[in-house]
Amino acid sequence: MMKSRHLPLLLLPLLQSATPAFADILIGAAAPLSGNNAALGEQLRRGVQAAVDDINATGGVKGEKLAVQFADDGCDPRKAIDVATGFVSAGVKVVIGHYCSGASIPASKVYEKAGVLQISPASTNPKFTDEGGWNVIRLVPRDDAQATAAATLVLDRFAGQKVAVISDQSAPYTALATKFSSGLQQKGVTPALQQSFKPGVKDFAPLARQIVDAGAGVVYLAASYVEGGLIAQALRAAGSRAQIVSGDSLVTEDFGNQAKGAADGTLSSFTYDARKFPTAQGLVQRFRDKDQSPEGFTLYAYAAVQALAAAAEATGTLDSTRLAEWLRGGNRFDTVVGPVSFNAMGDLANPSTAWFKWVDGRYLEVDPKTLLPPALDTTP
Repeated sequence: MMKSRHLPLLLLPLLQSATPAFADILIGAAAPLSGNNAALGEQLRRGVQAAVDDINATGGVKGEKLAVQFADDGCDPRKAIDVATGFVSAGVKVVIGHYCSGASIPASKVYEKAGVLQISPASTNPKFTDEGGWNVIRLVPRDDAQATAAATLVLDRFAGQKVAVISDQSAPYTALATKFSSGLQQKGVTPALQQSFKPGVKDFAPLARQIVDAGAGVVYLAASYVEGGLIAQALRAAGSRAQIVSGDSLVTEDFGNQAKGAADGTLSSFTYDARKFPTAQGLVQRFRDKDQSPEGFTLYAYAAVQALAAAAEATGTLDSTRLAEWLRGGNRFDTVVGPVSFNAMGDLANPSTAWFKWVDGRYLEVDPKTLLPPALDTTP
């Protein structure tokens, strides 16, 4: 690993030092701090910063303080490689991130070559660990687990309804939609419509008309909260009452802000809402005291820093190889999101999927067994 902390001039705008530039232990944290996913990137930023502050306040890691550099990767693969290169040049010990799988996967190759551990609190594409190196860890369920759970839900609770599968053309959302469709087809159900769109589209009236014409009573939506909100609005404007089902990208207040009343009824898979965990109550209150909601990935980002600290304390080192071996060795440790352990691939040893429903502008955790098919009417 390069030890110089002098960054290439072209990369300086990508990195934001949140603590003094020179500290005993420097870590990097990468997320989309601009663009369509900026609200989700802010969740990661807040969680990481809170964890760093709390760990430092209690003596640091192995008696040394943490410092963090944040970088904006924009969820862009090429920009993510630039960020990763900058982190390596800066001499970071561990990277928390990236948020988007499309950024995490190419960046992981840079970190692997440089000998840097990468712990993502958000990247869900199976390829991140399936095709990743020794150095990757993730704190959330994989897309295939979420998509399989979604297919099971639709087949069980919305049996007999025609299904439309809609995704943007990015790699992670395409993979999510493909896995969902595969889950349906394994049970003999073929989607009535499968359609994708380029990220950045603003007018979804034509797509909504296709969904209505297909007679879809369920729409599986794999897209960002921005476009997800626009699609929900277009569907309702077209007269469709189809049930919208999605992955974790719509489990954010920003989807409700974008979709307005059209968000109501939307079902989204995610890991369980950590804000309700007994282990998180003190931290949740401190966020609320600052008028912040630690929603979505915030507490999982905090837990990612805790994972680094737990591994360092257990092994007595900050060597990434040994940290990764310990984390992938099934060792169980406590975090703000409860006890955590990982398998040999770097995935959660015991992942679980929760369901959230949008009601009156808020998303609430629900028991899928209690969900009743609405009186669906796709006639405009």
